[in-house]
Amino acid sequence: MTGVESAIPAHLTVERGRPRRKSATFRPPYPSFSARFDPSVRQVVMAYFGVQHASPEPPPVAEAALARLADTPGGAHRERARYVDEAGYHTTVEIRYWTDPAGFASWPDFWTAGPAHPDAGFFLEVVRPTVHRFETLFSNDRVEGIAVAAEELSGEIREHGYWGGVRDRLPLAQTDDLVPSGAVSAHSDGDRVTVVPHGNLCLIRSGQEWTETDGDERRMYLEDVEPVLRAGMEFLRDDGLRVGCYANRYLRVLAEDGGEADKTFGMSWWRGLEDLETWAESHPTHVAIFRAALKYLSALGPAARLRLYHEVTVAEQDQTRFEYLGCHPGTGLLRALGS
Repeated sequence: MTGVESAIPAHLTVERGRPRRKSATFRPPYPSFSARFDPSVRQVVMAYFGVQHASPEPPPVAEAALARLADTPGGAHRERARYVDEAGYHTTVEIRYWTDPAGFASWPDFWTAGPAHPDAGFFLEVVRPTVHRFETLFSNDRVEGIAVAAEELSGEIREHGYWGGVRDRLPLAQTDDLVPSGAVSAHSDGDRVTVVPHGNLCLIRSGQEWTETDGDERRMYLEDVEPVLRAGMEFLRDDGLRVGCYANRYLRVLAEDGGEADKTFGMSWWRGLEDLETWAESHPTHVAIFRAALKYLSALGPAARLRLYHEVTVAEQDQTRFEYLGCHPGTGLLRALGS
């Protein structure tokens, strides 16, 4: 393999104070890529606007809020997805990304303004990491998430295809062990609860797209891989606190017409990067996911049309915002209180 480059761009590369999991001579077994942002981009915003309701169909208050959100421009990229949470609440989330934090700061602040409504709960979860504090990985040239706002993709990168690759791709991890610091706390302002997490809270969004699969490949993914993936996502959703996962959602992406796209992603908040790494490397639920995916990809080789990606962020305390208005107590970071 020739032309392999580092996932960390040159302008964010520093002399390492912490070792890589793999040496600089390692060559991964298959190609993957990272997003490349213009060096002028110093910080991004990842914002999750959620509305939950017990009824399968959204009540009028939720429909009105989502319509207002749709009519409010802002951000470099936006998309919607939905899921059912651990308490059985149906939830729609709009995700928006900014590469200019000032743009988000001046954006209309209405989502959790209140008052609370008996038919729906609203939450806003935001991280504003500097470019040193997040990384992306793609199995192909189709970008998702924050990478839609990037300038381009890298060439084939070196730091993937092994346990610990996330840490080797994070620019700040060149010199920082990213250990969580402090405790989770909360305060109320009327009906709204604001959660203040500890430092080095970890967020992962990890997605799959099977739009272009057909025949045996589509069957293999939907029958052999996806059920194992779903089982892992449900474990983290229901029992994740035991392994350091504060909250997990397994979302189905919505198409422009509101129907379901052939895309899903898991989105979870972790106490720290090490907790995520430990689950990924050793927990039976993720080992099963890894084995199912490896069998699938080994059978299909380069012909596989399943597209995979993720983005991982480790945020400082002052780079976060978590607000919950009329939500049930197991929602998002509310689960982390007292953990």
